[in-house]
Amino acid sequence: MRNICILGSTGSIGISTLDVIRQHPSLFNVVSLSAKASVDTMFEQCLEFKPQNVVMVSKVHATALKQKLLDNGVNNVVISSGEQALVDIAESDSNDTVMAAIVGASGLLPTLAAVKKGKRVLLANKEALVTSGAIFIEAVKRSGAELLPIDSEHNAIFQCLPVKAQSNTGYCNLAEQGVSKILLTGSGGPFRTLPIEQLEFVTPDQACAHPNWEMGRKISVDSATMMNKGLELIEAKWLFNVEVEDIKVVLHPQSTIHSMVQYKDGSVIAQMGNPDMRTPIAHALAYPDRITAGVEPLDFFTTPSFEFSDVDFDRYPNLKLAIEACKSGQGACTALNAANEVAVDAFLSKQIKFTEIAKINETSVNKFVSEEVITIDDVIRIDNLARALARALVEKCASVAEGN
Repeated sequence: MRNICILGSTGSIGISTLDVIRQHPSLFNVVSLSAKASVDTMFEQCLEFKPQNVVMVSKVHATALKQKLLDNGVNNVVISSGEQALVDIAESDSNDTVMAAIVGASGLLPTLAAVKKGKRVLLANKEALVTSGAIFIEAVKRSGAELLPIDSEHNAIFQCLPVKAQSNTGYCNLAEQGVSKILLTGSGGPFRTLPIEQLEFVTPDQACAHPNWEMGRKISVDSATMMNKGLELIEAKWLFNVEVEDIKVVLHPQSTIHSMVQYKDGSVIAQMGNPDMRTPIAHALAYPDRITAGVEPLDFFTTPSFEFSDVDFDRYPNLKLAIEACKSGQGACTALNAANEVAVDAFLSKQIKFTEIAKINETSVNKFVSEEVITIDDVIRIDNLARALARALVEKCASVAEGN
């Protein structure tokens, strides 16, 4: 029986995690949940899974949840609020496994807290590695935490690696294991064939209409710009202890092959499956065992033919920017993630155009590319400064648009 803490239980990854757990009540026990402000969803989760502790980041929503539970006769759930409360439940001795599914840099500190306690950490929050890289992996190594990737691409790579490499996530030597290259697949998003000159006119709803996956709006926009693939490339560098040159991004619009590992002998091992996040979640929850996830296996008689192509950086400047940031160092990666979160939020709220996301990101990265990152305080400082710069750039773009 594993005792589970889910950071971000009301998001798409959190809901999928609970669905897998629901199918295996004898294997998993939910002890703590967290959300930002989704009171109604969290209320339903509390009734079904009966966690000991719940964190609502917003104090107002924590109060609302507590009252709603009391009105329905539930008074045995400890409800708290604030960012420190996330750290508290992540590092609590009541759990041995933490699903890190908070979107964005706000998931860094609670995820790192779980790592420092030596827990099994199911990493769905790619920003933790993007923003802190070597600091995060060094904490894994020191504590002996078990780091298992949840992103479908990184989970696929993990499954295609030798067992010895799987047991040393973050500091394995893939070259010694015969690996020559990681092939990171991406669908290309909803605008893969749209004429480039039309990209500046696309709407948030169009950007969020992913052809294969059901995701949150922020991640959906990142998929449309391929920033998501850029962040995944940075994450892969740290998860698998490789250099940028060891990773190749491959466009695969069917999203059936989730990623591949190329070996020195010419072999390429791929992990395939229907696009459903419950598969990698079930793999990591039960690792090294296999359990049912509620996902149908591929039917090779009805599955569309596989297509592959190289990336057009004119269409996806955010991916090129992420690759260059990864080569430049941690300051650039931290600034990139911070600026992108601000820019995507501004696009979703219709303050800026789709194509202005990349421009804001590039300006922000160039500002902080030479910044040295040694401690988590450095990460937080650069993150805050990059967000402030990005917000100023958003305001500038918005004022220009109003002037026109």
